Amino acid sequence: MIQRDILLKEHTSFRIGGNARYFLRAADIEELKKGLKEWKELSASFSDDEKRIFVLGGGTNLLVSENGFPGLVIHPEIKFIERSNSGAKVGAGDAVSSFVNFCLENSLSGFEWAGGLPGTIGGAIRGNAGAFGGETKDSIIEVESLDIDSLKTKRRNAAQCKFGYRDSVFKSGEGLNEIIISAQFSVETGDTDTVRAETDDHIEYRKDRHPLHLPNAGSIFKNVAVEKIRADVLKQFEGHIKNDPFPVLPAAKIIAQSGIVGHKIGGAQVSETHPNFIVSVEEATAQDVKDLIVFEQQEIKEKYNIDLEPEIMFVE
Repeated sequence: MIQRDILLKEHTSFRIGGNARYFLRAADIEELKKGLKEWKELSASFSDDEKRIFVLGGGTNLLVSENGFPGLVIHPEIKFIERSNSGAKVGAGDAVSSFVNFCLENSLSGFEWAGGLPGTIGGAIRGNAGAFGGETKDSIIEVESLDIDSLKTKRRNAAQCKFGYRDSVFKSGEGLNEIIISAQFSVETGDTDTVRAETDDHIEYRKDRHPLHLPNAGSIFKNVAVEKIRADVLKQFEGHIKNDPFPVLPAAKIIAQSGIVGHKIGGAQVSETHPNFIVSVEEATAQDVKDLIVFEQQEIKEKYNIDLEPEIMFVE
């Protein structure tokens, strides 16, 4: 089941990245277990670095090195959407857009905020993706995952997932060594026209204000909690505070006011369409992007004494 030397740039929205030395696709939990058993045998004599495992979702929120990944990249393609008494159960490999469309087709309310959101359900859960005041955690009832070592499944309710701002137990807790399999979402029947109107508004907003015509990885930096910003600096951004879902100053506003929009390093550029995006305008390398991220952080620190924290993942 395990493939070798698969080009990762073909699996990322940035279109950047070298080869995964080993690559596993799995359409269901049994294939996943079978592949992991095969990997255990194959990697028995590998170094610790070669034994590393990375779980790849939609590839929309990460930057992969041109050197690729020395271990195993697992790409779960577990896709299904089923109605249930409490809402819907969704496979981790399903695109967020697939679930949004399912909600539209069935007039289900509770996931409108995700209209136009890229990536997979598994990725959205892991990073507690959010937009327009909503977050993935808001409608989670239960998440099912597979422990990579024991091959046992685990189920956690929303509280046990320890969701935080763009964070969860699967990103920085005891679930790090687990692969998200599926999730139960709480969505309920709503007014068809209202659900569609709100969802479509969010989709159109992204089309109008995000540089979707160029390779990118979405928002580069997390928005900044207002308590982390000096009062005199905050005054410069009066009128731009928003709830996401707590009071934050959008990173895009900080970058826009700093005067670095359009700045380029190599083939990477601070987007002129959305300042919190970096876009590849001339076949940017991973190093171009990393250098531009550091440049932005230094400029914002110097001008506003604000520490911008990356939202994207670095894979190398």
